[in-house]
Amino acid sequence: MKKETVIKKNDDIRLSITALTSQGSGLGRYRDMAVFVEGTAPGDEIEAHIIKVKSSYAVGKIKRIIKPAPCRVDSDCEYDSRCGGCAYRHITYEKELEIKKQTVDDALRRIGGLDISAKQILSIERPEYYRNKAQIPVGIDESGKLLTGFYSRRTHRITDSRECLLQMKEFNMLLPAVREYILENPVTVYNEESGTGLLRHIYFRRARSTGEIMVCIVINGDSLPKQERLIGKLLATGLDVKSVILNVNKEKTNVVLGERCITIYGSDYIEDVLCGLRFRISPLSFYQVNPEGTELLYGKAKEYACLTGEETLLDLYCGTGTIGLTMADSVKKLIGVEIIPQAIENAKENARLNGIENAEFFCDDAQGAAKTLYEQGIHPDVVVLDPPRKGCSPDVIETVAKMSPDRVVYVSCDPATLARDLALFAPLGYEAAEVTAVDMFPRTVHVESAVKLIKKQ
Repeated sequence: MKKETVIKKNDDIRLSITALTSQGSGLGRYRDMAVFVEGTAPGDEIEAHIIKVKSSYAVGKIKRIIKPAPCRVDSDCEYDSRCGGCAYRHITYEKELEIKKQTVDDALRRIGGLDISAKQILSIERPEYYRNKAQIPVGIDESGKLLTGFYSRRTHRITDSRECLLQMKEFNMLLPAVREYILENPVTVYNEESGTGLLRHIYFRRARSTGEIMVCIVINGDSLPKQERLIGKLLATGLDVKSVILNVNKEKTNVVLGERCITIYGSDYIEDVLCGLRFRISPLSFYQVNPEGTELLYGKAKEYACLTGEETLLDLYCGTGTIGLTMADSVKKLIGVEIIPQAIENAKENARLNGIENAEFFCDDAQGAAKTLYEQGIHPDVVVLDPPRKGCSPDVIETVAKMSPDRVVYVSCDPATLARDLALFAPLGYEAAEVTAVDMFPRTVHVESAVKLIKKQ
């Protein structure tokens, strides 16, 4: 006989929120069934309206807050309930940091089976206006109104907004100029369903140290009508706009950027200074979006590398070379590996730009490169791993261990795959000696970590 579900769809229940998931949803229990509710805080007493019921859990939404948690605050963003960008604007930043550190600790213990927790969580001074990059989708609603903003949670429905508290303030000043240009000129807007229309995204980048700004317009075509009017409006803002670029993306895809860029004003790139090094940033360059947080993360990674100037350092997943190049002054030789050819060219250019002559970069996937270096008898003293969210493959971990470096520094953007990979390193002779969490993306669910692994004697 089938067991009757304790909760039904459209039920209204009283719920105590005891924790937050790694995706930011509140967790409570009703008659031993887990119930997840977005927009709640640990300690909230709420009345929840049930919108989905599965065999082992239910999903609800807030109907009424009966008693707010001590950490609950009023959101400072008018778009928070509709935009999908933030998860924690309704709780204090101190509580957010506590939650993120706990997320890392829980993953290490539950997924990795490791008896270690993060020593600390590092954070920037102010959790607002830190993003140096914005990719703003453009659309039209049913009435023909122009929409520029951000996608609502788990949808491609644009929340029309004029200001984002995560992005550098200059972007909020430039957006009206682009909107005016669209409204005053014969510019069609891209339709995702039909694949027609010209203007797809508005893309801003700003260099924190130099103040230089790049404006990139993503188009489903080869040119922009009356583009001189756009340039005029951007320059009229009085901001330091160094570059205006068209990015051509004619594919029917959710990927924002195409491969071809056309500079219509100024330079092909802007320049920034990070960790004392100068970097050129093009529309297609990978560059961390939180410069202050990046310096915290990279500084901790360099500390964990324990460099003396005599080491050979292998930087797998090197991207445009940023982590390795910040350590180049403290090693004998730097070897960087990345699978994306353009990123390797950027890494070489960044080395030249900073007069770094002890760095070598080549294009390969991490697994193939690690195997090739091992077969060539190259035994790095320190290996830096900064993999994508999916983490490292077991083959990469095994090959790194065979190289027998004294230390491995693992930089992670996902606590779950980090914990899994640390567990794979353990039987190969490498133990996690210290972990530091870093809040690179305040007000979102994401948290980064740096880990020092040492070779067991």
